[in-house]
Amino acid sequence: MSNRALASAGVAATLSFGFGSAAHAQAVKLEPAKEPAEKHVAAYADPQWKAPRTSWGDPLLEGVFSTDDMRSVPRDRPEDQGTREELTPEEFAKRAQSDYEERDRVLNTSSYSSNSVGSRTFGWSSQVIDPPNGRTPAYTAAAQARARPSDRGSYGAGPFNTFEDLSLYDRCLTRGILGSSFAVIYGNGIRIAQSPDSVVISYEMLPDSRVIPLDGRGAAQPGLKQFVGKSRGHWEGDTLVVETTNMTDRTSIGGNGLGLRHTDQLKLTEWIRRVDPEMVEYKVRVEDPGTYEAPWTARMMWSTQPGYEIFEYSCHEANRAVSGSLGGERNYEQRVKEAIAKGKPPPARLASQPFLAPLPKEDAVFLNVNEGDAK
Repeated sequence: MSNRALASAGVAATLSFGFGSAAHAQAVKLEPAKEPAEKHVAAYADPQWKAPRTSWGDPLLEGVFSTDDMRSVPRDRPEDQGTREELTPEEFAKRAQSDYEERDRVLNTSSYSSNSVGSRTFGWSSQVIDPPNGRTPAYTAAAQARARPSDRGSYGAGPFNTFEDLSLYDRCLTRGILGSSFAVIYGNGIRIAQSPDSVVISYEMLPDSRVIPLDGRGAAQPGLKQFVGKSRGHWEGDTLVVETTNMTDRTSIGGNGLGLRHTDQLKLTEWIRRVDPEMVEYKVRVEDPGTYEAPWTARMMWSTQPGYEIFEYSCHEANRAVSGSLGGERNYEQRVKEAIAKGKPPPARLASQPFLAPLPKEDAVFLNVNEGDAK
């Protein structure tokens, strides 16, 4: 996680389960889930269930939700699970135990944690539900050919020579629509607001808010490109259907907007439906023939969490991701120069995500960003 996240990460970690500082003052009683959470969703259990209405008669979507309950549901289904959309009882028990242990660690045993946790365990085998194997289709040859180290920004191995080598996430600009939707380690809040002629979806991490008109206006002019595109929405029964086009080619489908970038021909179709007093079902179809060999569809549940609040995400303040990465690159270049001068082999570059690998013990490897911006 980049330095910009540290201040807000602790807040998200505690508030995401709704106990604030009290979570560390008094142990929270937990136990592994006995049944998959989807079995208790109102609209799934009773097909006659109806969502509450706004004062003007539309289905009520408003509220503060989170995708934290999706953290243990993989985006792509393990191959050995075939076309099964649900876990076996044994597989679910294993996931429920893992979720329980993570919640207990975050809420009861960790003095500081940058992770947030949900409060339910779902039994879905994957978030991708189409194609039937639950796996994202392969990249096209053209997509693979345009892959660049900068697709992962500071989470990659560099080199970092200009700010363009850093991702839009590193630069506090955007994570894109699906980059903001897939659950990551914290900051998974989503706020929905409604009026008779529009729906607004705001994401907790970074400043994106999508204003989705419902007034039947036509598509935006083709040359107008935006990071989150231009959306048009309409109701089909109790489901809000949103079609989004006019996106740039500078964001990615991956979590936090990282990974191989899509083309500016990407089209997203979203289905958003209130299925429970505490849950909104979200489905999205991804169509981008310049990136994927076939379209694909994912499903997530946006759910309430006890006491969850969304605060301002002040990303730019004290953001050292760019200066730290550029300074680290200059640091590495200097060490390569010194090694060559001494007739020694150049030092190896750090791993792509060094916090997941053994770190070198040589102090000179690291740039202390607290000593000031890189020159």
